[in-house]
Amino acid sequence: MTKSEMIRIVQSQLAIDLNCTVDELNGGKDEVIFKTVADNVGRRPFPRGEHHFEMLTMGGSLIISAAEEILEIVKVKLMNKNRDEAFSMPFLCGYLPDIDRLSPLVAPEDFVFEFVEQANISSLYDINGFDHAIGSKVNELRPDVLAIVAKMGEQIVGMAGASADGVQMWQIGIDVLPEFRNRGLAAYLVNSMTIEILRRGKVPYYCCLPSNVSSQRVAYRSGYYPVWVSTYKGSFV
Repeated sequence: MTKSEMIRIVQSQLAIDLNCTVDELNGGKDEVIFKTVADNVGRRPFPRGEHHFEMLTMGGSLIISAAEEILEIVKVKLMNKNRDEAFSMPFLCGYLPDIDRLSPLVAPEDFVFEFVEQANISSLYDINGFDHAIGSKVNELRPDVLAIVAKMGEQIVGMAGASADGVQMWQIGIDVLPEFRNRGLAAYLVNSMTIEILRRGKVPYYCCLPSNVSSQRVAYRSGYYPVWVSTYKGSFV
C-alpha cells in the first residue's frame, strides 16, 4: 500500500465521519466549513452524545461537525477565528505510517514477543496496566482485532493493540509497564503491529495529544508522520 493510497482512504473515511466531502476537506487553509453531524453509512463508530462536537483539519480547511443545536453555538464562537485560534482547545494528532521510512525495528533484548489474534484477546482483558492498548471488555462497535505482547518470563510487560475503528482503518494503542519503559519496547511493539496491519491490507493509524511528547516520539521512531489534527467531544455542554 502506497502513501497516496493510505491518504486517499483516510480522507474518504474522515469525510464520511464529519459529513463533508473530500473536496471540502482539502479546501483553503482560511476556510471554515460547518456541517451538521450525521450517522453516515461507514462512519467509525465512536460514541456520539446528544451534544456532539468535532473539529478537524488535514492542513487545508477547518471542518466543524456538530449536532444542529451545538452548531449554532460554535458558529458564533468560531466563525471569525483562524485555524490556529480555533485549535487553542484540546486536540489530537493523527499519524499514518511513512511508507518511505517504515522498516522493521530490531527487537529489544531479554523479551519474548507474541501476536494474539482476535479470538483470544479476551484473555488479556483482566491484566492490569494496558488500558491504552486494548479495551477492558468486548466492544462490538470498535472491536480489538489484534494484539502483540512483550513478555519477560511469564509476565506481560508491554502490549500494543489494534481496534477496528472502520472497515479499512485500525487504530493502534500502546502500553508498557513503568519499570520497563525507555528500553525501546513501545516503538518496537507499535512498529511490529503497524507492519502486520499493513500486511493484512488495512490502514494502521496512531493518535496522541500534542502535549504527550513521549507518545509523539514513539510515533516517529515507529515510522509514522503527522497527517491530521482534530478535536472530539461526544457531548459539548
